[in-house]
Amino acid sequence: MTHLQAGLSPETLEKARLELNENPDTLHQDIQEVRDMVITRPDIGFLRTDDAFILRFLRARKFHHFEAFRLLAQYFEYRQQNLDMFKSFKATDPGIKQALKDGFPGGLANLDHYGRKILVLFAANWDQSRYTLVDILRAILLSLEAMIEDPELQVNGFVLIIDWSNFTFKQASKLTPSMLRLAIEGLQDSFPARFGGIHFVNQPWYIHALYTVIRPFLKEKTRKRIFLHGNNLNSLHQLIHPEILPSEFGGMLPPYDMGTWARTLLDHEYDDDSEYNVDSYSIPVKEVDKELSPKSMKRSQSVVDPTVLKRMDKNEEENMQPLLSLD
Repeated sequence: MTHLQAGLSPETLEKARLELNENPDTLHQDIQEVRDMVITRPDIGFLRTDDAFILRFLRARKFHHFEAFRLLAQYFEYRQQNLDMFKSFKATDPGIKQALKDGFPGGLANLDHYGRKILVLFAANWDQSRYTLVDILRAILLSLEAMIEDPELQVNGFVLIIDWSNFTFKQASKLTPSMLRLAIEGLQDSFPARFGGIHFVNQPWYIHALYTVIRPFLKEKTRKRIFLHGNNLNSLHQLIHPEILPSEFGGMLPPYDMGTWARTLLDHEYDDDSEYNVDSYSIPVKEVDKELSPKSMKRSQSVVDPTVLKRMDKNEEENMQPLLSLD
């Protein structure tokens, strides 16, 4: 074992060997082969090429050197192409801070039975009057940057659960093709994280419709790992044990505290609620819908009664035309 593997448990070391083709005897050589490819892309500014940084890309691509380098190049290229997203890329940035405090993302305390970190998103929590969808994406990327420092998570990866309860049709209309493309490029194509599963629960028909729109842009490996559970939490429990889930997902633990992960990143600045002026803060990302509108319903930190039916504005319901037929 080299010093680069020092943070791994014996079980994870064995998993890295069997599943990722990680070999301590050739580790430095593997890293150097990826580093040597940097000169082939003079158009990209590679701001980090140290051993520990390159290693996370090798692990994300199972030590296929060229695939690891391509991911490394896309990581920096994405940041160069979306400079405004990363100008104030820190937890205390107003938009990121508000998104974090509303649980974008949240992180459960317990890992799943594969050692993966479970991230949770409660979609209806999005407060459109205080931050944009781009801020949510920035908060997720910032959180992943912090979490991926853990070598155990580099090997074991992540699981994402998105609860769409009470997410309105009006909110869904903000998920424009350009916004969805930005998220896919940032999370699927440009970040060295291994996602073992993406679980949708309580999704309405229009989220099904959106999924059919973005499905062609997802890699086959990603599509196989997306599970649409609807209201069937039993199917979720077959993949993620209820013993480690909060009550919102039919689990045995107390309701999830939205501020858990935000407090970790913000520390003493979590309670610093300085006035936030939407007009003075925006991210001019090309083609991304930036229109803000007041949010009428925000998920509280208390348990939402699962028997409460999701309601939509009557006028919205009358104007909606199904985008596809669902069984």
